Amino acid sequence: MVQSIRIDDFDYPLPDSRIATHPLAERDRCLLLVRDTEGNISTRRFYELPELLPADSMLIYNNTRVINARLRFRKGDTPGGALIEIFCLEPESPADYAVSFASTSSCSWTCFVGNSKRWKDTPLTMSLTIDGQALTLSATRLRRDGNASVVEFSWDNPAVTFSRIISEVGEIPIPPYLNRGTEASDATDYQTIFSHIDGSVAAPTAGLHFTPEVLSAIDTRGIPRRELTLHVGAGTFQPVKSDTIGEHHMHSEFIAVGRELISELATSGRRVIAVGTTSVRTLESLYHLGCRIAQGLPADILPQWYPYADTHPGLTVSEAMQAILKHLESTGQSTFVASTQLMIAPGYRYRVVRGMVTNFHQPRSTLLLLVSAFLTANGSTASWRDIYDYALADPSFRFLSYGDACLFL
Repeated sequence: MVQSIRIDDFDYPLPDSRIATHPLAERDRCLLLVRDTEGNISTRRFYELPELLPADSMLIYNNTRVINARLRFRKGDTPGGALIEIFCLEPESPADYAVSFASTSSCSWTCFVGNSKRWKDTPLTMSLTIDGQALTLSATRLRRDGNASVVEFSWDNPAVTFSRIISEVGEIPIPPYLNRGTEASDATDYQTIFSHIDGSVAAPTAGLHFTPEVLSAIDTRGIPRRELTLHVGAGTFQPVKSDTIGEHHMHSEFIAVGRELISELATSGRRVIAVGTTSVRTLESLYHLGCRIAQGLPADILPQWYPYADTHPGLTVSEAMQAILKHLESTGQSTFVASTQLMIAPGYRYRVVRGMVTNFHQPRSTLLLLVSAFLTANGSTASWRDIYDYALADPSFRFLSYGDACLFL
């Protein structure tokens, strides 16, 4: 049973010295560990990726953009007041990301709150001037929701949107394992070159290695490039704290995929290479959501264990995508939008993804489980531990968000 997998089996020693705290000046000069279709492991450079992709590939990446999700308030709006950090995770009301960002008076978000004990019932305030417009931003905690809180933001100047507020006064929320504060360079370093849909609180880091030159070389080879959206939540990088993964509650993340890509997935027959675990989760979730539609089940969210259920219909990829296309036609929509809690772990059967570009992941993480499930598919003998032992034995390899990359086929 997948749920009985012990997370201790997905631990490994990662010294702080191996965690990259900044990216290379030339993104595509990072190392690229390649596990080929024969199970062989080798070391290349990322700029070589275009020539390593199979000729019949389709490259799909996540176009989400990291928002300045970390806001710092001082109690009483004074320099000596207690510092309260509010980390915006996802919109609560309005729940639509674009509508929330366009709000001109108030919106509420699910947030993590730092120094929470010092924040009682009194609203926090911050005096601002943005684009020459003076305003006061207020934060009111509406309720607690587990280890998070629902916070309402309100401001007294309708000429300023919430998007402009967080862009001006928020900070890029770099991962805590970098053990440093946010720097000015992170505003560009922690964004992919194809990011343009605001909503993530963490970068889809496999995409950080791409440069215009690499994309141009992929185009020259005639390999199609396509986009989808998954807004990365903070839970993506959280270690599993339970003994077995069956006790771990997967976070929910917003996904959006256009009709054109769904149609291509239904008919093209190209080998799908996903850039990053976020693209992997989106594409595999798309298949299972299509199965749910075909079964007459709700398709607004994918429960984490649905793929492993005995009642799963086991449709072909084409059948699942056709079900989504019919759903879009019946609802008059051009984009399929849902949320996913998909848990991919050893024993999972990949349906859509035939290759992935990814980084090296934290010990005891769901991302490591996802990679392990892919590496052991079709009876491969190269396990995740073989991959990580290979990289750890070479002091040149750098790990985690700003570290080096892998290509698994």
